[in-house]
Amino acid sequence: MFTDSHCHLNFPELRSQLPQILADMQVARVDRALCICCTLDEFEAVHRLALDHPNLWSTVGVHPDYEDTPEPSVQDLVQRAALPRVVGIGETGLDYYRLNGRSVAEMAWQRERFRVHIQAGRQTDLPLIIHTRSASDDTLAILKEEGGCATSGGEPVSKGVFHCFTETQAVARAALDLGFYISLSGIVTFRNASDLREVAQLVPMDRLLIETDSPYLAPVPHRGKTNTPAWVPLVAQQIAEVKGVSVEAVAQATSENFERLFDRVSA
Repeated sequence: MFTDSHCHLNFPELRSQLPQILADMQVARVDRALCICCTLDEFEAVHRLALDHPNLWSTVGVHPDYEDTPEPSVQDLVQRAALPRVVGIGETGLDYYRLNGRSVAEMAWQRERFRVHIQAGRQTDLPLIIHTRSASDDTLAILKEEGGCATSGGEPVSKGVFHCFTETQAVARAALDLGFYISLSGIVTFRNASDLREVAQLVPMDRLLIETDSPYLAPVPHRGKTNTPAWVPLVAQQIAEVKGVSVEAVAQATSENFERLFDRVSA
């Protein structure tokens, strides 16, 4: 019924509890989860989760926050993306939230890494999982520059999802205009997230995904605890209240959207 479109089940606090997490997902009617890769070094562990469990899938990518890690080439990503049960490129994007005394200009390495992922996404025709924090202008600009356009015989245009969305309505509209989906996490349930609930109202049902970003950002009433995919229905419940629809309608729409975007899942 429900699909968690973004989680990190390979992280130690979740990997050690995997049998219980999978059992809890079944009870909560969370049918599937997408396990997100953050470094090339961890790809094998993330991919193994997908190979070992029929309701888990994986991505390949290097998170923008990870500096002291092998830098991916387009070929690194393309080769791993060809493996079974790999359905997306990322987590990728830009994050200027913690510059640690550096200027935005000094984050050129991050922008170059993002371009590499976009190019890999186009070569493989796989969706990008976009992380953007305090960097939405550059994120959108680079997507427009590198995303390409539909041409006969050329590479596909970029597609994907802005995950754990926390930006403004204007950024949401711009992402939607580029053809991207918007994914909402447990943050939408937080008391001080009224702006994000307005974004939830804005995003059409056919462009919406839900996620936990486990082990982070547990939704109310579990805020502050270690998050789990079994709690993604609470995200759906909040969105249903905002949109004035049933939880079942949100579950069905977001699961169908997941299959449409990550089309290798249903292939």
